[in-house]
Amino acid sequence: MAVTLTGAPTPVRRHVRDRHHRGAGRWVVLALVTAGALVMLVPFAFMLLNAFKSPGDYSSAGPLSWPSEFYTKGLRTYWNEVNFPLKLWNSALIAGSVAVLGVLVSLLNAYALGIGRVRGRLWIVGLFLLANMLPQEALIYPLYYVAKEVGLYNTRLAVIIIFTVIQSAFGTYLLASVLGTFPRSLLEAAALDGAGKWTVLWRVVFPNLRPTLAVLLIFFFIWTWNEFLIPLVMLIDNQTQTIPVALASLQGDRLMDAPTTNAGALISLVPAILFFLIFQRTLARGITAGAEK
Repeated sequence: MAVTLTGAPTPVRRHVRDRHHRGAGRWVVLALVTAGALVMLVPFAFMLLNAFKSPGDYSSAGPLSWPSEFYTKGLRTYWNEVNFPLKLWNSALIAGSVAVLGVLVSLLNAYALGIGRVRGRLWIVGLFLLANMLPQEALIYPLYYVAKEVGLYNTRLAVIIIFTVIQSAFGTYLLASVLGTFPRSLLEAAALDGAGKWTVLWRVVFPNLRPTLAVLLIFFFIWTWNEFLIPLVMLIDNQTQTIPVALASLQGDRLMDAPTTNAGALISLVPAILFFLIFQRTLARGITAGAEK
């Protein structure tokens, strides 16, 4: 049993006091983060509020008023006018394909750059970094012209190819930096066992990068899902358009009311939220694994 002098703080008491002292700062940080989260949720609250408000109620009482009735016609109008199930399929097909292909291309490129040590590696990685800085507005006309020339204009395949290249540029830059510090001892051990390059990639490198690749997969899906400019230019047919383009079509020639627009935004947001909620643990594990490494 430990004996301490009278009046001297014991290690346990000192630990408890230090923990409570640090806890004050934690509560301040938590309060600031909570306040920031509430501020960010304000636009979504207004969207939810006006999605179930009638056009007459909206025009008479304004967007900040509480709806006088539970109005659901806006949801049905948006669902039928834009053929939402078809737009949902188009968005899911494009975003899912880009996420998988983008991660695969990024992995292969980064494996060659980070572990293969190809000549001019730093210049190539810098080129990928430069590609990430180019705005889509500077790419839209060349992409439009090439798609017209090869016969892929107004097809989902054209958008999948374009975004696979765009997303893999970021993925290659990120993974090449990670693989540049990959433990050489693992690679040498695999080489001594007679493993070839493909075996090293899928049996050694891929299992260690799985958390990082899962994070990239989620990011690529959400980023592609929210893209608007390139799908707007490349997909002009109602049968190939995505959800963001369909939502934008409520304005302009159709002159739909604001509650219907809010209802459409609410429906369009639900799939992305569900996807994030389903894979949030995968995202958290991937970020935690990357931090530990």
